[in-house]
Amino acid sequence: MAEETGEIITLVDEEGEEHDFELLDVLEVDGAEYAILFPLGQDDAEVAEVIILKYSQDEEGNEILVDPEDEEWEKVADLWEEMQELGDDER
Repeated sequence: MAEETGEIITLVDEEGEEHDFELLDVLEVDGAEYAILFPLGQDDAEVAEVIILKYSQDEEGNEILVDPEDEEWEKVADLWEEMQELGDDER
């Protein structure tokens, strides 16, 4: 499933600081879903890259985002890059 959303997601880091991200897309790879996030509030001088996180559930069944394994990350990053290249060709 690939869906463009534009939704804003706030994540809390290890130090308790909140960071806002735009949800660019949700990709399904090998039966799992991954969020493609773009960090908001960056200075123009900073080059922001997308963040890839995997949808999962905690012990209580709440939906959470976690870091994917390296192999998973590679597959999702390759798919996202391929989709971006195809999108550029269509413009």
